[in-house]
Amino acid sequence: MVGIVFGLLAMSGQAAQAAYYNTYSDIASLPNTSCCTGVQGFAAGSTYLYSVKNHTNYDDLAVIYRVNKTTGDRVLMTNGTNGGTTNTWLGHANDMTIVDIDSQHHLFVVTMEATGAQLVKLRYDGTTYYYVGSYQIRLNGAVASPSGVSRVAQDSTTISFMFKSGRTVYNGSIPLRANSGTINLTKAFDLQVEGALVNGATVSDLTTFANQGFFYDASKKVLYYPLTKENRSIVLVYRNVTTATTGTAPAATDLSFRITSSAYTTFEIEGVGLSAGTLYFNTNRANANGSFDAVHAFKGYVAA
Repeated sequence: MVGIVFGLLAMSGQAAQAAYYNTYSDIASLPNTSCCTGVQGFAAGSTYLYSVKNHTNYDDLAVIYRVNKTTGDRVLMTNGTNGGTTNTWLGHANDMTIVDIDSQHHLFVVTMEATGAQLVKLRYDGTTYYYVGSYQIRLNGAVASPSGVSRVAQDSTTISFMFKSGRTVYNGSIPLRANSGTINLTKAFDLQVEGALVNGATVSDLTTFANQGFFYDASKKVLYYPLTKENRSIVLVYRNVTTATTGTAPAATDLSFRITSSAYTTFEIEGVGLSAGTLYFNTNRANANGSFDAVHAFKGYVAA
């Protein structure tokens, strides 16, 4: 009898891996400040969550919020290079990733600019950040403007990243302590979208959803990819992907995330990140009563 019960528990544990998450909790609001009204890049650290808001449609100014993931305490970070809270370096700031170099914290931000820098490096200490440098990104010799970036690995000489443009993932790297230079991309793989299962079924118009940032969990070899359309946001998951993956990576059939909001006419997940197994994200969120942009967490999900 004990053996039977144990077997049933084991099978239940396996079945629990097939999961769908469609509820979330608010961590903190992200109010408009100056002219910065559009939520963009997101990164999750061990204690704090970082989110960019920029000047919508102009991409000439940006601010960075720091949110304590446990208490929800929110701080508008200070520009330690120029003073104040806004900066002019980040362009569209569509995505960002955290990298520690020589025990100092850094944010690498993709600008999506067609000229100038496509990746910007910031150093931050507490609630103050500083401009450190920038890089041009190229693909086959031409300027490339990826919309997503995620740290993959680093060693004593090199930082390796995955970059994403649309549904295509690229590999790129920089010297560990370089503050400028050119990043030459190589194509890695494509992400399956058409036919991907969300809660066990396909979404008929999923190919018309807008691409957002992404997050790569290098320790688990799992990639999280948000897509949005009006008041619907979906996060697809891809397992067993690495910098050596080629072809088309299939979306997981047994794990998916979706928020379909009745309270908001706009509910756009802009970026996602894992911290201690919880999947956090930021949103552009609005209805007829105004803007309610915020940082959130999916309820119940703990990355295995």
